[in-house]
Amino acid sequence: MPNIVIPPIISVDDHVVEPPHLWQRWLPARYRDAGPRILRAPYELTARQQTIMAASGPETDFWVFENAKVAIHNAAAASGLKPEEIDFSPRSYDEMRPAFYDPAARLVDMDTNHIERSLCFPSTFPRFCGQTFLEASDKDLALACLKAYNDWMVEEWCGDSGGRLIPLCLSPLWDAQLAADEVRRNAARGVHAVTFCELPAYLDLPSLYTDHWDPFLAACNETATTICIHIGSAAKLIASSPDAPRVSRQAALCLNSQLTFTDWLMSGKLVQFPNLRMALSESQIGWMPYIAERLDHLWEKARAGAQINPIISRPPSSYVAGHIFGCFFEDNFGIRSHDAIGIDQITFETDYPHQDSTWPHTRQYAEQAMACLTQEQVDKVVRGNAIRLFSLPETLKVMAPA
Repeated sequence: MPNIVIPPIISVDDHVVEPPHLWQRWLPARYRDAGPRILRAPYELTARQQTIMAASGPETDFWVFENAKVAIHNAAAASGLKPEEIDFSPRSYDEMRPAFYDPAARLVDMDTNHIERSLCFPSTFPRFCGQTFLEASDKDLALACLKAYNDWMVEEWCGDSGGRLIPLCLSPLWDAQLAADEVRRNAARGVHAVTFCELPAYLDLPSLYTDHWDPFLAACNETATTICIHIGSAAKLIASSPDAPRVSRQAALCLNSQLTFTDWLMSGKLVQFPNLRMALSESQIGWMPYIAERLDHLWEKARAGAQINPIISRPPSSYVAGHIFGCFFEDNFGIRSHDAIGIDQITFETDYPHQDSTWPHTRQYAEQAMACLTQEQVDKVVRGNAIRLFSLPETLKVMAPA
């Protein structure tokens, strides 16, 4: 097979560390005193490597909001660190690379890594799908904070990037109609991606098997807004034992994604809303063929039973194409299984600036991992599928250096 060429990459899952000024600049004035803000304070690390405020000792930056005091650990702001330096201790803003929170600096780090475009989830304070605001006691304030984040995302983080930074907005998970309204508000200004939690019941919210989320799903269906579901957004993870090392829990993160994948295929929502598209972000892809095959076998055996929604009239795996996209950054087995997954359903990411990121060697990894693909397949995985998934232009006026 001739050598493949990795075209400029569109990364479908990176992260932004929220800049210290975000809510103080973007919140309406009447909310700013109560809004999220940065406080420099002493800290200590607990036995479980959690950072808490202390009476004395070394200092770091904390996000403060209502009763929450959240530090940024260095695994979430890791690019540029050596592996032995990543110990989950806190990292203040003056210790970070500016590219973690500054859009102009981010474009430079993207150029270094052969990345043309990037879609970024929250990295720290809001959490992956805005759970912080779901948990807030003052929901009027929470909604204002969430909208302020979305305004910052669209107008400041992505605004002057020439299309290279792709907006990804939050939705108010506590109210499906408010979530629908926010999807439409952002779609009107060209946003085609919104976050959602992987397992709503884990957040004490109604599941996909109810009609609770229908207003939100209808809005996404109507506006070609892709639902982005990040690994770990369910607030709790399946773990083998409480004392399992962190690496064991990290290796098993995709178990939640498998449950998510199953719920979306078996809930009937992909039939009810035929234009829905979703991305299973940072979950890797090698597990997808088995779960789809297993669901098909069970559907065939049990479809006469009362528990399967009669709207699911075809094998569950047949609803993957065009609807559910897997996202990977390091999954050699998964990419070798592309025929079973469907090459049109696979997208690529870098996970910058998290500890697992392939930055600044993403192109080198892609060349090695995708050597089993044709050039046409490489082009789809690296950028073409992302363009379709997020309704992006084929090319930009200002292209990243080759």
